[in-house]
Amino acid sequence: MPVSALGQTHRTHTRKGGSIDIGEVRALIARHLNVETGRITDDAHFIRDLGADWLDRLELVILVEEIAGVEITDNEVDQIDVVGDLIGFIDDR
Repeated sequence: MPVSALGQTHRTHTRKGGSIDIGEVRALIARHLNVETGRITDDAHFIRDLGADWLDRLELVILVEEIAGVEITDNEVDQIDVVGDLIGFIDDR
């Protein structure tokens, strides 16, 4: 599914048999980076648009791994630049 097709209330299933609300992921990102939820769009760049540094991005990936039950390798983390990359990664799993 293209990232642009993912809505605020889209739910995706996790490997642990549960599901995760993409809106909750967006809210988690907003809380973690202390920004307004409305800024967490698919095209929002973690560093340029949301003010994250590499540690913020790494902490977010670890949080998402825990709640979604997915594993994101170091190489994959390096490919996550915008919010849509992270959400797409979760949705593909």
